[in-house]
Amino acid sequence: MTLPEAIVYLLASSHRGMKTDRIAAEINARGLYRRKDGRPVDGKQVYAVVMSHPDTFVKSDGLIRLMI
Repeated sequence: MTLPEAIVYLLASSHRGMKTDRIAAEINARGLYRRKDGRPVDGKQVYAVVMSHPDTFVKSDGLIRLMI
């Protein structure tokens, strides 16, 4: 699973918005995505993915949501 896919999976299963740090923590806890260097995903990396996929994600009120 790619990081964008992991973010979509979490947001779709939560049915609500989440903060980037919470998304990163859930991805790491569930083992949904592993970085090539073995380090855990952080909120900054999640934010970068969200901002690079404006057709998939929207940021509002400090939360990340799926674009519907």
